[in-house]
Amino acid sequence: MHIRVHVTPGSSRSDVVPGDPWRVHVHARATDGRANEELVHVLAAWFHVSPARVHIVEGHTARDKRVEIVGIDTPKESL
Repeated sequence: MHIRVHVTPGSSRSDVVPGDPWRVHVHARATDGRANEELVHVLAAWFHVSPARVHIVEGHTARDKRVEIVGIDTPKESL
């Protein structure tokens, strides 16, 4: 499954807001790839998959990204 994600680095807490695009707040700052690493871990926890199954496909240096979650067929709208 591919989703569009808007990342907000440096937030007070990490959370996920489903939508189009999905909004993901991460605590890590956008330096040295830390925000991307946390994004992968936050989405992996949200979808209950291993972080190895979450890949940033586009937008490695931008806030707007396209992310692939391997093994998930449809978007999960809420827990």
